[in-house]
Amino acid sequence: MTSPRELALLVMETADRAYLTTLADDGYPETRAILNLRNPSLYPGQADLFAAHGEDLLVYISTNASSAKVRQIERSPRGCVYYCHPKRWRGVSLVGDLEIVRDAFVRRALWNEGWTAYYPRGVDDPDNAVICLRPRRVQGWTGEERFEFAVEPA
Repeated sequence: MTSPRELALLVMETADRAYLTTLADDGYPETRAILNLRNPSLYPGQADLFAAHGEDLLVYISTNASSAKVRQIERSPRGCVYYCHPKRWRGVSLVGDLEIVRDAFVRRALWNEGWTAYYPRGVDDPDNAVICLRPRRVQGWTGEERFEFAVEPA
């Protein structure tokens, strides 16, 4: 039998879509599409980075430091990342605390060729930022099977 954590990882690693929700300045949720960097078929260069995060289900998101979501997270760090694979009837929601990661190692580990279109100065561009979600609660579904569990803080 597959554990809820294994089901969550399965969805995270196969989903073709992911969404980030933060709290906008007016206090209402704001959701936007993000790259699913945990999917090794889409981003094979990040597989080693995420291999160490099977237990804590940590999520990294690449973004612009100048974006509204960064300001929103600095003001209110609660958020959610939702992974889904509609054609396979799978989805998982990770709710927890978001933070802006300034670590150069993480930025380099997430870097993908072609991102100079967004960060003209490369991986060390000051506008290249990373968001990290440390989930507290996970809930999801695969077909008709639903699951929910808490993630203990590291």
